[in-house]
Parts: sequence; C-alpha cells; structure tokens
Amino acid sequence: MSQAISANKGVSLAHFEHIQAVFFDLDGTLVDSAADIMRAVNFALYDIGVDPVTNAQVRLWVGRGASRLIQCVRECRGIAQERHDELLTSFLKHYQDEVCVDSTVYAGVREFLDWCHKNKLHVACITNKPYASTLKLLKALNLLGDFSLILGGDSLEHRKPHPAPILHALAHFGVQANQAVMIGDSRNDIEAAHAASVPCIAVRYGYNHGEPIAYCEPDLVLDSLVELL
Repeated sequence: MSQAISANKGVSLAHFEHIQAVFFDLDGTLVDSAADIMRAVNFALYDIGVDPVTNAQVRLWVGRGASRLIQCVRECRGIAQERHDELLTSFLKHYQDEVCVDSTVYAGVREFLDWCHKNKLHVACITNKPYASTLKLLKALNLLGDFSLILGGDSLEHRKPHPAPILHALAHFGVQANQAVMIGDSRNDIEAAHAASVPCIAVRYGYNHGEPIAYCEPDLVLDSLVELL
C-alpha cells in the first residue's frame, strides 16, 4: 500500500487491499466544527468581558486539544495565565451545551465510511477533542455508530502527536502498523502516524495551523475522501 500511496496518482480503493483498520481524526477531517468551537470560545470570553475572536483565528488554533486552544485565545486577548482553568472550564461547558449547531460532515466522508463497513474494516475515531464532546458531536451528526473505537484527547495519558492513541487502537483491533491507515488534516495526525509507523493520508481542507499539510510529509494528500472512491 505504501508504494501506491507515495506515488500520489492513480489512487483507488484497490490500494487498501491489505488494510484492516482505518483511523480518522475528527475536527477538520470528518467534520467542519470550527463555527461551533468559535461560538463556545466567544461565550466564555463574553462571560469575563473580553472581546470575541474570529472564525479564521479559531481555525488556526484548533486540533491540539481544548487546553491548547484556550492558551492561544489567552495569548491573543492578553488574558492572564491565572485565568486559564476558569476560561477552559467555561469553554468546555458552553461547547458541551451546543456542540452541534453549525457543524457539518465534509463531502465524501459518509461514502468512505460506508465503503469501510462494506469491506469489514475496523474503524476508529482518534481525536484530541474531549471524549464527552466527541460522543455528543458524532451522535448529533449520525456518525456515532460508524466507529467501534473512539478515543478523545482525555481518553489516554497522551494525545496526538504522541503515537499512544494510534498504538492503543492497533492493539485494540489486533492489527499491525502496516495493516492500518491514519486519515487526518493536521501535523498532529501525521506526526502521530509517523511515530507509530502507520501509513497516513492527509486532507487539504481541514485545520493545520496555517501550514500546508503537504509540508508534514504525509504519504498521500487529498482534496476530498471522494478521490479514494
């Protein structure tokens, strides 16, 4: 599979012949959730009398966990570190209350998930989003039943870009690194996959902190998962 992916041309689902498991990132890969994340951030800022941030800023900050997101918000708005936990708790509450108002599933995602199930592949969602919010978002978008394993950023001791979540998924399904593929949109996904020796596919449309995803050297870069179909 790695040779076919590296070639980055003539790619089709035939190249998944030896793959037994597919691991997906969530935000920016399966779901465009930035608007709802921004809403929760701005509610938390409103609570303490601070000006809101923009959707474009949030898209640069998401993907590295809620605490890192709030750190970026604090730095942008000059909020003291001492208020970090307060702001984080407020954000998480607001987000959990309205996790799916404007979030949408990216084109091609449902079709690709259907293909995975038809071919009896193990499917996991490995995200840095808190586990409770992940479950609520997937359920709201009718995606929850597509995954037999879901790992949030608080599910294990380490989160992406540490390889621990991917290694946990490999062990959970009883597959080898070369029998799985990680699909994501950010450096965290690619670095985690590389560290776990798992082939990785990146999508260009997601959130990668303002950096072209190709710079992270994934095995394949796509504009949409539809390209695999």
